[in-house]
Amino acid sequence: MSVEKWTPDFKALQSSFDLAIAEDLGDGDHSALSCLNKTERGKAKLLAKENGIIAGVALSRYLLAYIDPSAVVSVFIQDGSRIYKGDIVMEVEGNSIKLLQAERLVLNYIQRLSGIATNTSKYAALIAHTSCTILDTRKTTPGLRVLEKWAVALGGGGNHRMGLYDMIMLKDNHIDFSGGILTAVKKVRNYLERNKKSLKIEVETRNINEVIEAVEAQADRIMLDNFSVQQTKLAVELIAGRAEIESSGGITKETIVSYAECGVDFISVGALTHQIASLDLSLKACAEL
Repeated sequence: MSVEKWTPDFKALQSSFDLAIAEDLGDGDHSALSCLNKTERGKAKLLAKENGIIAGVALSRYLLAYIDPSAVVSVFIQDGSRIYKGDIVMEVEGNSIKLLQAERLVLNYIQRLSGIATNTSKYAALIAHTSCTILDTRKTTPGLRVLEKWAVALGGGGNHRMGLYDMIMLKDNHIDFSGGILTAVKKVRNYLERNKKSLKIEVETRNINEVIEAVEAQADRIMLDNFSVQQTKLAVELIAGRAEIESSGGITKETIVSYAECGVDFISVGALTHQIASLDLSLKACAEL
């Protein structure tokens, strides 16, 4: 299944970037200010130190220009591309002090985002022979959700809802507090009508009986939470053609293929964003301008 790639509105995230800059800079980068001329210019290259999927190039370019408006950035490898150890992803020429101030900020973002994209690409590759799409969850770093979900998309994954506001998701507690799936979905439809909102309704199910209820309630998507492979096959037979189907709950690289081959449309994996090893990259000064 094709996955939409998109780029965040970095200006909308400016307050988050300003906070990140302020917590690092404090009252000044005294290491650089003490040994460099304020007008001195330098050049640096972003170097890959291991193989993976690069994510955050556009963000890095934005941040470098924000910190140093005089910076000139040359990009050689675009976001979402596979990189190999030794590749030069981009070069930047600008004020030397500003480059040093931007170095760790840029690396903190691009290394983590590239780690997420690389991890996602490994999951996506395992199920590429099926029509199933790997999805992220809301298990993201507070303040970095948009960027982390962007990295998932760059790695070949899809994005579940961005937050609580852009899709109805009736989980077990919603259902239990409401008195059952049919009652909960009816209440949701009334709420959406009253508030003139058009949102898809997803229902989490815990067993086959709840799957039957969710089908009867005409949910747009039915989540199979912690189902076995055999239970998933049965559920797919009951749902097929009536709603989108999502598997979730403890699915790993070792088990994902067996679930995807059941015929589900989506598999959501929290580990795409919350169990990440950053990709090893460095921003190194060049000897020449």
